[in-house]
Amino acid sequence: MSTFEFSNIPAQVDPVKTKFRCIQTQIPVPESLPILDSLYRNEPRSMHGQMPIVWDRAKDFQVFDAWGNCWIDFTSTIFVANAGHANDAIIKAIQNTLGQGLLQTYTYASKVRADFVEYLIAHTPDEFEKAYLVSAGTEAAETVIKLMRLYGQHKAKRRSGIIVFDGSFHGRTMGAAQISGAQATRQWMGFEDPNIFRLPFPYPWDDDENIVTQNGHERFESDLKRLQAQGVDLAQDVSGIVFESYIGWAAAFFPKDYVQAWSKYAAEHDFLVAFDEIQSGFGRTGRLFAYQHYELTPDLICCGKGISSSLPLAAVLGRCGVMDLPDVGSMSSTHSANPTSCAAGLANFQEIQRLDLVEQARQKGEQLHQFLNALKNEFPDHISHVLGKGLLAAILFKGENGSMLASHICENALHKGLLLVHTGRESIKIGPPLTIPIQAMLEGLAVLKQVIAQTIKGTSP
Repeated sequence: MSTFEFSNIPAQVDPVKTKFRCIQTQIPVPESLPILDSLYRNEPRSMHGQMPIVWDRAKDFQVFDAWGNCWIDFTSTIFVANAGHANDAIIKAIQNTLGQGLLQTYTYASKVRADFVEYLIAHTPDEFEKAYLVSAGTEAAETVIKLMRLYGQHKAKRRSGIIVFDGSFHGRTMGAAQISGAQATRQWMGFEDPNIFRLPFPYPWDDDENIVTQNGHERFESDLKRLQAQGVDLAQDVSGIVFESYIGWAAAFFPKDYVQAWSKYAAEHDFLVAFDEIQSGFGRTGRLFAYQHYELTPDLICCGKGISSSLPLAAVLGRCGVMDLPDVGSMSSTHSANPTSCAAGLANFQEIQRLDLVEQARQKGEQLHQFLNALKNEFPDHISHVLGKGLLAAILFKGENGSMLASHICENALHKGLLLVHTGRESIKIGPPLTIPIQAMLEGLAVLKQVIAQTIKGTSP
């Protein structure tokens, strides 16, 4: 991980004034420092590390501060604002609900909750028959763990094991962290769940950073033998397998035939297949859900972030036989189905369909990746890979200084009116709202190209 820290010392930067960007102050803005200092004093260090910008408002694909600066947003607040920041239809739906004077219902019924869940089921693939609403993606991951283990008990399995992958990330609560792949994120627990079976993620490059042509079936057979060598009987000891639809930091997808092999094997040996769609769902990758790129049918998916493009909301979707395993009253969430979030979720999904944002993400994504691959060819000594699909991309940088270079690029882009996803690793991620106009996206990419060239020149020996 990078130890890079963004500077909080105001720097004089070149002014910017275009149709989509405006930088007219020092960065960070001197007047913003008391706000940043207050947060640093009153919040734990875990909340720090982002670029020193104080948001005042955001609209569609742009972020504004209170001092006249405006950025093109390539983050979507980390892939939340799929339907655009402050989408008018979503705001109207929230306002209507607030005007009704109903802010919270616990698990008591409300019409807007019924409308949202019905719409969600009606407009997602047929394999999803029921939806369970929660407040955050990590809670959705916890729900999948519970459903898988209840399924194992229902099937009288010897163990309720779950297969997961190194490098994945499913959330920060205890269960979600247990199925996440980075060991460092689990050390605080002081134990490893013996019924979590871990496999290495099949990255599409070798130790020398060369793209390799993977045979997914061979990799599947190898991983099957790996588990069997550990004494795992996959019919008796496994209740489910959880895929993060792509590995987040790198936007790396699994080999399609590898995932299909596991899906077929799971059906034959009676364990569940789940996909974590928290980052990738609701059009981000040019399909409604990223698992659809693998051409298979899962039992469960986790949704979050882009499910509302705004307020806290997440969900687990699945078939009846699995979703109904918990007893009445044994699985609920205090704030999950609050009317305001449900109104936002319903308006968001309707906007995604009305604006045909899934297809927009696919078409714009083609131009995005064409540009980024040309960028890779222009800087072959520094860029190793461009990965992703649709309006999701990751640029991976080479060498020991790759993470530092990526951090400097993010900071320099901030100075020029472009917000990038800072991963803290040797990657930069790009994920603008799906509503971004082509002209604005291309302007942002031109800024990215300029910044990469200038940063490489400034950091080269």
